[in-house]
Amino acid sequence: MTTKILLAALAALACMAGAQAQTYPSKPIRLVIGYSPAGAADFIARIVADAMGKELGQPILVDNKPGAGSTLASGLLWRAPADGYTLGLATGTLYGIDQHLYKVKYTAADFTPITLLTISPLVLAVNPKLGVNSLGELVAKGRANPGKLNYSSSGIGGSPHLAATSFERAIGAPMAHIPFKGGAPALQAVAAGDVDLSFGTAASVLPLGKQEVVKMLGVTTAQPSAVAPGMPTLASQGLPGFDFTFWFGLFGPANLPREVSEKLFAAATRALADPQVQEKLLGTGNEAAPSASPADFHRWATASGRVQLDRIREANVKVD
Repeated sequence: MTTKILLAALAALACMAGAQAQTYPSKPIRLVIGYSPAGAADFIARIVADAMGKELGQPILVDNKPGAGSTLASGLLWRAPADGYTLGLATGTLYGIDQHLYKVKYTAADFTPITLLTISPLVLAVNPKLGVNSLGELVAKGRANPGKLNYSSSGIGGSPHLAATSFERAIGAPMAHIPFKGGAPALQAVAAGDVDLSFGTAASVLPLGKQEVVKMLGVTTAQPSAVAPGMPTLASQGLPGFDFTFWFGLFGPANLPREVSEKLFAAATRALADPQVQEKLLGTGNEAAPSASPADFHRWATASGRVQLDRIREANVKVD
């Protein structure tokens, strides 16, 4: 009798879970991001949240939780109930860098990958008073003064930091790293002359470049990008093979019900297919790039995360 009662209870719970998935979402959803307002992640999150909220019939509220290389936000997502009402915007750092640098307790298995959202290049920006007008001049200055140049980033282990470590390796000269809590303040420091250079998102760099408070030297992707028309690649200016792509994806906590994950994936896919959403994202320096499926995104993000971790290890990056 006890076994029958247990089986009946489990069946009832399964029915309840199925019913909850069918009615999901029935209240607002929280989207946690580990970056400060007015940066690339914030722009992407608000554009995608607004569009997905319309698709789902419930608002998606962006919650900025910057700090500790975005691990504060990832930690909140890790501890959140797996009910689809707390989601996260994150990058490949979930797949090894967070654990390597910040010794966090979560692993990649503690999250549910839903879909890739955007891809974009990073833009190399320098302070105009640095006295360089081309990538070649910057490389020569760095090699002639190893360790003297400094650069800002949105945080230790983040994509701008990884791009800079790749650049150091490509030119064979070290630079001093000055991390900030977000891409916007990191680029403002370059504009103010407090920092020599930075690899920033197009959303953070392009407006400052247009105001001529920073000088833009090129994009990090192997091919020219639609988000920065006419801007040459670093690879075409004397650094052959240099390639760094910046991306953001949508994640949930581990054990997110498949029905909920699929509903979120479908909503994100429809949102990113909207020409107006694509235009808005392009205006912030990002291209809509939805995955073919959650499983496809899982494979892609895992591979990208491994590459990023390898770069951090090769550069011997540590958190002081």
